[in-house]
Amino acid sequence: MAGEIVMSTRPLNRAAILGVGSMGHGIAQLLAMTGTEVTMVDINEEILTKARQKIQWSIEKFVEKRTIRKEDAETTLARLHATTNFEEAFKNADLIVEAAPENLELKKKLFAQMDKVAPKHVILGSNTSTLSITELGKATNRPDKVVGLHFFNPPQMMPLLEIIKGAQTSDETIRFALDLAKKLGKTPVLVKRDVRGFIVNGILAAVFNEAFWTVERKEATKDEIDAAMKYQAGFPMGIFELADFVGLDILNSVAKEMEEAFGARAKACPIYQPLVKAGKLGQKTGEGFYSWSAGRPRIQFELADRFDPNRLHTMAANAAAWLVHEDVATPQDIDTAMKFGTGWPSGPCELADKMGIDTVIKNLNELHAKHPEPMYEPCPLLIEYAKNGWLGKKAGRGFHKYK
Repeated sequence: MAGEIVMSTRPLNRAAILGVGSMGHGIAQLLAMTGTEVTMVDINEEILTKARQKIQWSIEKFVEKRTIRKEDAETTLARLHATTNFEEAFKNADLIVEAAPENLELKKKLFAQMDKVAPKHVILGSNTSTLSITELGKATNRPDKVVGLHFFNPPQMMPLLEIIKGAQTSDETIRFALDLAKKLGKTPVLVKRDVRGFIVNGILAAVFNEAFWTVERKEATKDEIDAAMKYQAGFPMGIFELADFVGLDILNSVAKEMEEAFGARAKACPIYQPLVKAGKLGQKTGEGFYSWSAGRPRIQFELADRFDPNRLHTMAANAAAWLVHEDVATPQDIDTAMKFGTGWPSGPCELADKMGIDTVIKNLNELHAKHPEPMYEPCPLLIEYAKNGWLGKKAGRGFHKYK
């Protein structure tokens, strides 16, 4: 992806970050560390003070680890400004990044406000992880300048930036976003069509959902799945462990978005609904699928061989195939996104090629015979690949070409 970047002629001297909670303060820090004057804006002084304290703590850690010099830390902090006044924050900006909570109506109101106050040249970005960039663009009179800039948590550390093209986002705005990624030292992946979940959360949603349905149907336990995915597949966390880490309320919102967008293909499993209703949302509340009262849960190594990771790899491969089939992203960008955004050792397209496209189709057909649901129907792209003899690594071509 990086080799395709065309330099943008748009300046980026000043930026504003709207919403400096869990993600926004990290984005503000990242921009300030790379030479941009940044104004943080939020609804009250308390939030702004906490954001600055978190940034100061983070920058001090960089100095301790000798990632940056002390004088660079001081310069970075000097580039950070804060206000509760929208007009003051936006009047001299070249870029505004919205990082408010994941609520479409709230974000649309904020985009309308940004559009009203900000100069006409300003690019409006959203750090949404799931919601429609096209809909946010419609809330403004500049949909060509609205773009998805999905950072990963923490933004100062995570190497990936998903860049999402709305229906009316201009090529010039995309060039600006790609250039921004380069300036920030990020690896960009381009989401060419505005679909719910984009790349990373779209594929994660399919994997989470299958793990949840597997336990709901009593075909495996959460402990068996997590042990297999961590110790056999090499995932950084088990699936249920990651669900707790993300937050079951957030997963619930994403699942609703995905089901609304894709229907029965993304039929949400209700397994975590009782936990959400009880306020057991995962790590942040001390309990979810696991108890976090004593810290990170222990995933039992001795259970690692009781579940086949290829079941979840198959669902990830099918979700990736739909993204390629619908011209949302390239196989290369999909694999890059999952490795850099989630720490997977291999991307889903690489996994599919290694398993064999014919094996992926066979696995899906077996699941469909057992559970006749649309989520198990092979993507037409996989069928096309199989007809062409593109069965993956063993055939020299699948999602990727091999010598």
